[in-house]
Amino acid sequence: MDNSEASFYLSQLIGKNLRLHTTDKRIFGGQMKCTDKDRNIILALTYEYRAPSEAEICRTVEAPGEMSAPVSWSSRYVGLVVVPGAHVTRIELEESVFGKSDVAL
Repeated sequence: MDNSEASFYLSQLIGKNLRLHTTDKRIFGGQMKCTDKDRNIILALTYEYRAPSEAEICRTVEAPGEMSAPVSWSSRYVGLVVVPGAHVTRIELEESVFGKSDVAL
């Protein structure tokens, strides 16, 4: 997909809630506000999610008495962010059942 096709596709997602995965393994979840010809994406009302460190995973796995090893991702509210298009590895559209017309309120 060339830059103009990618920019057109991204413009269709404006106003939608997205999850952007980046090359440094972070995930940004927020409402898409705009994009540009370089596929940079601006998100509003955004949360940043980071995977647990390898040390934390090892401590959890090695803890005595646990058959499973749940670890949690850390998150923080970052508000309005620009995610460089060159660092986006995956885009996910978050769909809500509340936006569908067949839901009775």
